[in-house]
Amino acid sequence: MRRLRILTWQVHGNYLYYLTHAPHDFFVLSKPGHPSGYGGRGGTLPWGDNVHDCPVDSRRGQSFDCVLFQSLAHYEKDQHEILSDAQRRLPRIYLEHDPPLAHPTNTKHPVDDPSMLIVHVTHYNALMWDCERVPTRVVEHGVRVPDGIAWSGELARGVVVINHLERRGRRLGADVFAAWRREVPLELYGMDAPASGGACELPYAALLPAMARHRFYAHPVRYTSLALALCEAMMIGLPVIGLATTELPRIVRDSGGGYVDTELSRLVDVSRELIRDRGQAQQLGRKARAYACEAFAIDRFARDWDAVFREVAE
Repeated sequence: MRRLRILTWQVHGNYLYYLTHAPHDFFVLSKPGHPSGYGGRGGTLPWGDNVHDCPVDSRRGQSFDCVLFQSLAHYEKDQHEILSDAQRRLPRIYLEHDPPLAHPTNTKHPVDDPSMLIVHVTHYNALMWDCERVPTRVVEHGVRVPDGIAWSGELARGVVVINHLERRGRRLGADVFAAWRREVPLELYGMDAPASGGACELPYAALLPAMARHRFYAHPVRYTSLALALCEAMMIGLPVIGLATTELPRIVRDSGGGYVDTELSRLVDVSRELIRDRGQAQQLGRKARAYACEAFAIDRFARDWDAVFREVAE
């Protein structure tokens, strides 16, 4: 079958890396200096040969089969200022990475065009957005872990992976993390992690091995989409302990690979138990990994996106 040419932006680098496992060519818009949202194929991720840097100044002379928007700014502004008239008439998809950040149930999605398709990354997100007349799909996450990376749990502490936790505050659980960390040892990785008392931001190749050494993955987030780092942690074999909000309760229920609650003291108790009992953590982690290897398999993810692209483009 013919490979499609997809025009898009780099908004969430790790997600784009996994998305480009679909059997198509991706042209990622870039600007000099690679400002936010225009990074092209820059960064430390191991991009494949099907990912092409597409300078904004060169896009008008190229042909594409589909445009994939991943942020409101690009949809509302770049669509009219960067794309040509012909490119605006191409089949278009809006990839919605988040649940509604205003009112959780009554927010109308800003894309109100029935000729487009909105793709959500979790069923919870799709449930909460009011997309009205616009067709929707759900493509659940897919991740991959390089060979040789597996849970060891040698460090008697939990690991948290959140970017800009201090700046993003209560929604991402900055206060929950601080209170949890006062009771049990937790390590934080991510952009600007030192501002919250964490370690640092690690490149993709170093982050997964570092996560594997910790006893469990802690998820203090109140309200967000399902984190790719959490999916990666489960595939490595870390049990998950987190707040019983958004998509996570379903994941933990179906996998049996962790524990969720809305009461922090109970999360603290389970954390202490896994710190004391490495064997129990290993048992939960095996269940998490078995589930993740099926639910978050990169081949399934690539097939689902291939089906979406072909449905829209054809």
